[in-house]
Amino acid sequence: MSPPLNMPPVDLVLSTGTTLQTELAARDVLDGRRKGLRALLPFAGPAIIASVGYMDPGNFVTNIQGRLHLRLRVAVGRAGGELVAMLFQAMSAKLGIVTGRNLAELCREQLPRPIVIGMWIASEIAAMATDIAEFLGGALGVSLLFHVSLLCGLTVTGAVTFAILQLDKRGFRPLELVIGTFVGIIGLSCLCELVAAPPDWRAALFHTVVPELRDRSAVTLAVGIVGATIMPHTLYLHSGLTQNRTAARNNRERRGLLRFSNREVVVALGFAGLVNLAIVMMSSSVFGKLTPGYHRSCVAYHMLIPALGSAQQAFFWSH
Repeated sequence: MSPPLNMPPVDLVLSTGTTLQTELAARDVLDGRRKGLRALLPFAGPAIIASVGYMDPGNFVTNIQGRLHLRLRVAVGRAGGELVAMLFQAMSAKLGIVTGRNLAELCREQLPRPIVIGMWIASEIAAMATDIAEFLGGALGVSLLFHVSLLCGLTVTGAVTFAILQLDKRGFRPLELVIGTFVGIIGLSCLCELVAAPPDWRAALFHTVVPELRDRSAVTLAVGIVGATIMPHTLYLHSGLTQNRTAARNNRERRGLLRFSNREVVVALGFAGLVNLAIVMMSSSVFGKLTPGYHRSCVAYHMLIPALGSAQQAFFWSH
């Protein structure tokens, strides 16, 4: 039976960026007509997008450095950083849900103008610094995977990035699905690497909960790991992704949205934390006792070949 002529299409993109189908599904959940695992799907997405910031090239380098300098003792710094990140991301999502405003808007309204200008300048510098790492990381991955020049890798990375961003015109769902697919590929590749080069699981589990920082360099590296994990742009982004996603009509619905948001943060950032821990453990298994300087990407890439094979190590560095 065909729908009535006056019924809008289910893939209609609303002004909030969501499709009518997703909006109706979210309303069914909030009204108690949809339960179980299917109830989580309409609200999944913001934390998945934010989790990409926790699996960037900067994190990979600090993870490898952690292995080279501290062996698996650095795992506790990574686990601690992920827990703090979960708290901050959950608070950012809560801000967007409860107030309907994002973090940048509220800072502009509530703080003195000189502080706002300083925060803007610092955020612009941080965005440029992190974008350079992400852009070069993607270009390096393309270059290594397809054996092309770095300039070609830069061109392909830029073109693919703009193509993915164009999906936002169709609502947030297509963009979230593409990014979620990338996150899944990263997780699958890390699993394959752990199978190909299994670490010392006993030491890994022990040092995930027991810290061992022996000297000043260990403390500096631990701070670097936390700094590479918690980044300002992911906090601004998360509040913006949740502020207009599903409008709450009363406090009961706000509490429901917060519950689903917190669950997604735990799952998505927990997965990102496992990926980073996997990199630490894989580095411990593969690199062994290397001389200083082998933490650099150009050398670390070639060191992966004997242990993982050319396809596996290229897949790892393309992250």
